[in-house]
Amino acid sequence: MTSLVALLVLGVATATLPACGTNDPAAAPSQSAEPGALPTGDEGVTPAGRDGLGGPGASATPKPTTPAGKALAAGNPNGHATVPAEARAVDTSKPSRTIGTGTPASCTSAAVVKAVAAGGIITFNCGPAPVTIKMAATAKVRNANGPKVVLDGGGRVTLSGQGQRRILYMNTCDEAQGWTTSHCQNQDHPQLTVQNLTFADGNSTGDAAKEGGGAIFVRGGRLKVVNSRFVRNRCDRTGPDLGGAAIRVLSQYENKPVYVVSSTFGGASGQGGSCSNGGALSSIGVSWVVLNSVLSHNEAIGSGANPAKSGTPGGGSGGAIYCDGNEFTVRIAGTVIENNKANEGGGAIFFVSNNRTGTMTIEKSTLRRNPSGKFETRGFPGIFFLGARNPTVTGSKLS
Repeated sequence: MTSLVALLVLGVATATLPACGTNDPAAAPSQSAEPGALPTGDEGVTPAGRDGLGGPGASATPKPTTPAGKALAAGNPNGHATVPAEARAVDTSKPSRTIGTGTPASCTSAAVVKAVAAGGIITFNCGPAPVTIKMAATAKVRNANGPKVVLDGGGRVTLSGQGQRRILYMNTCDEAQGWTTSHCQNQDHPQLTVQNLTFADGNSTGDAAKEGGGAIFVRGGRLKVVNSRFVRNRCDRTGPDLGGAAIRVLSQYENKPVYVVSSTFGGASGQGGSCSNGGALSSIGVSWVVLNSVLSHNEAIGSGANPAKSGTPGGGSGGAIYCDGNEFTVRIAGTVIENNKANEGGGAIFFVSNNRTGTMTIEKSTLRRNPSGKFETRGFPGIFFLGARNPTVTGSKLS
């Protein structure tokens, strides 16, 4: 069911603008928007976001780990945001299993798929030179194996979807991967970490679930991304309720945040991701902490927003980041978001908290040259925001 949020536009006319849709029956009813959206072209209709999926559950806080060495040049070297212990790379000096026997030929798609299904701490031994592993199938996490699943490329490994398939998949509510609790939508495991890896040419276009996540799709458990690159990933070009050319996330345990640390999404012309919404990251009811990273040259290429305007397929919001739901937070620190664009709203970031409880903070970051094709929030270039209050911006430049 798609619900609507009315948005009062400040300008020469009063109109409503597109936001995010939902098929979740638990979605909150329509809310009246606060003033502050500045249209830059034709306006559509703004629906409410979808609630996060949650329920009762308990587990101990993941044990802090020591950071692994960095061999991959990713992220913003001028970003100096403090990285909390739980957001740092996992120590992989004692792996559970190793992909490869020292040569590029031994590092195969089949070996990656097998290792990811087995879980644990996974490293690569593909020789001293950089290697690209062409994935012939999507690597899928088995929910009973873990509880930690760590994939560490040592800075020399690229996993390529060859423009044909998603690269990595975890879904605690996918019966085919095994149900391990009675509350799959809110469980603390598996805890997936990807670090020192490049994800290239992932493509979830045509996926039957129409969710997005060209390189990585995650529902449930926890996700952390450290010192990794995402280039040329794709998901469906049109549609009002899908997104995340690089990463799509749903239902994180107790709404604990997804950490993205010292990572790059795009990084140069022709290297960015593209999807109907969320050219890099997309989520529903999920919190994010993005530290010392770069998101650039990503695109939200859908049209018609959400719900889709008459005669359009829908989509086109959140050039780099697209997130909706009810109570969730986004924190961006030490990060550069530039040269992204959206056909509809939020050339850099699209944020809709349906019940107006969500908050966003931007610290010591730069957002620039992120054109919003049709609408954004007055005073926040490249951002469309509906939440508890205006975004808190400190030590940052928005232009």
